[in-house]
Amino acid sequence: MKPLRFTPFLMTKVWGGERIAPFKGIDTKKSSIGESWELSAVEGSESVVSEGPFAGRTLTDLMRQHGAEIVGERIHAAAGEEFPILVKFIDARQDLSIQVHPDDALASRIRPGMKGKTEMWYVVGASGDAHLLSGLKHDMTPDEYEDRIKENTITDALCDYPVSAGDVFFLPAGRIHAIGAGTFVAEIQQTSDITYRIYDYNRPGLDGKPRELHTAQAKEAIDYKAVPNYRTEYSERPDEEIPLVSCPYFNTSLLELTKDFRKDLENLDSFLIVVCTSGSGALMATDSDGSVSETPVRQGETVLVCATTKEVIFIPKEKMTCLAVTM
Repeated sequence: MKPLRFTPFLMTKVWGGERIAPFKGIDTKKSSIGESWELSAVEGSESVVSEGPFAGRTLTDLMRQHGAEIVGERIHAAAGEEFPILVKFIDARQDLSIQVHPDDALASRIRPGMKGKTEMWYVVGASGDAHLLSGLKHDMTPDEYEDRIKENTITDALCDYPVSAGDVFFLPAGRIHAIGAGTFVAEIQQTSDITYRIYDYNRPGLDGKPRELHTAQAKEAIDYKAVPNYRTEYSERPDEEIPLVSCPYFNTSLLELTKDFRKDLENLDSFLIVVCTSGSGALMATDSDGSVSETPVRQGETVLVCATTKEVIFIPKEKMTCLAVTM
């Protein structure tokens, strides 16, 4: 199968910024777009193929008919008809709510078959005093958590990181976190939309009413252990593939390219998601039937390279930065 491109879902948020539309080359007057869902199988928000022989069909529909071809035999056997990864761009003009996500075990107790939410952030851009909250400063007890919620001091217990473009944070389920004002991220996560909102600065939602908090649910989901550093450290190496995050739900690497780069997929038995965060170029894919296709890609675009692809060559037209996601 040829690589697939999809029409993004643009979502207005009370904290939304103004960068997503120009970043993606979209002509829109909306100035508070908070999220662009690039690749989604979340029920009710399924991505729709934008071009080619499958134009107009949802990712979920394609998974029902061509699941193993899209994700590979191994992943299809485990995930079934649900595409397992959700990709977003998130632009914060204001601080997002402080939140936590449950793991698979807790989510499935809430509703059988529901997935938890492990995710990662790659900072695409930062302005002003851009920052992120990730993790606890010290080990905490559930009782301390409840006291801090009552006293409005939960933010005092969280690690606050100033950020710039290229920073990476891994957020396993259970880790308290929040995207801060001025931060623009690409988010890679499990296919799940389950979020427990812990604190929202007493801010009204778009309907003018206070947004719901999930204090009790979050108490059960939180990992109360602290770690020394929540930032993912890596060294930049131009024209090489740099591993960023490897976990049971996804593997993400970074490509900063000034020349062609060949990636062998023949023995991977997995899809490849390419998220272009800067520059432009093309992806030349060789399928298992020997056919070759070339797909243009530019800043702000996400391409799904199907599991039938044996090899893909990244061809930068200019310096091009991409996230590469597999399982």
